Amino acid sequence: MATKLISKYLGDDRVEITHGPTGEKIITDLPPDNGGKGRAFSPTDLAAASLSSCILTIMAVMARRDKINIDGAEIEIEKQMRETPRRIGEFTGKIKFPAGVSSVDRKKLMMVLKACPVTGSLHPDIKVELAEE
Repeated sequence: MATKLISKYLGDDRVEITHGPTGEKIITDLPPDNGGKGRAFSPTDLAAASLSSCILTIMAVMARRDKINIDGAEIEIEKQMRETPRRIGEFTGKIKFPAGVSSVDRKKLMMVLKACPVTGSLHPDIKVELAEE
């Protein structure tokens, strides 16, 4: 299934991205570590957001199937850049499950990390280390 996104340069290092099917919009900005003002998500920040959102979404599908309530689950993710060449080097962070999710269910849900399509789309050199908190 294809989804159309429309990206429009607004000037002053900002890009507006429109989700074709819904019209929802987000703005990106050049980050300070690359000479920008950092007033919004950077394009590589969106990669981190995509990864954490994908993992939580796939966990929610599994949780619903197995009747596990993960409402309030969170991922705190940090993106580290490499300089030469400038690109994402790694994602690290923590997954927090709500109280009441058993250790057996947590272990099962953590298996989703490898099933997430975003994880599978990343270059193999990009390290992804998310641990349960």
